[in-house]
Amino acid sequence: MSLQILNGARIWLCDAQGAALSSARDATDIIGDAYGAEVAVIALPAARLTDEFFDLSTRLAGEFVQKFVNYGAALAIVGDISAHVATSTALRDFVYESNRGRHLWFVEDLEALAARL
Repeated sequence: MSLQILNGARIWLCDAQGAALSSARDATDIIGDAYGAEVAVIALPAARLTDEFFDLSTRLAGEFVQKFVNYGAALAIVGDISAHVATSTALRDFVYESNRGRHLWFVEDLEALAARL
C-alpha cells in the first residue's frame, strides 16, 4: 500500500498483488491500514476482488462497500470490470449509480480517478 497525490488529493493505493479480497472483514482491514493517513479516497485494484464481489446476489459488494460508508471512507475500484458488467444488468446499474455518487467509484485507471477528483 502506498500514499499518492492525485490532483492534490491524498489517495491510499492498495497493492495490486496480494490475497483476494472476499469479505467485509477485508474491507475493515483496508480501512484500518489507511486510518490516520487523512486520505480522500482509498483506491483498490479490481483484480484483487473475487468474482463473488461482482455477483450482486452474494451481497458481498454491498457488505464490503457499506464498511467504507460506515467509516466515512471513499472507495475507488480501479481496473477493467467490463467482463463482469457485460454479464449482469444489475451490476451495470450498480456501477452507473455508484459513479454518480461520492462514496464509491469504478474507474478504468488512476488517470480516470485523477480526473474524478
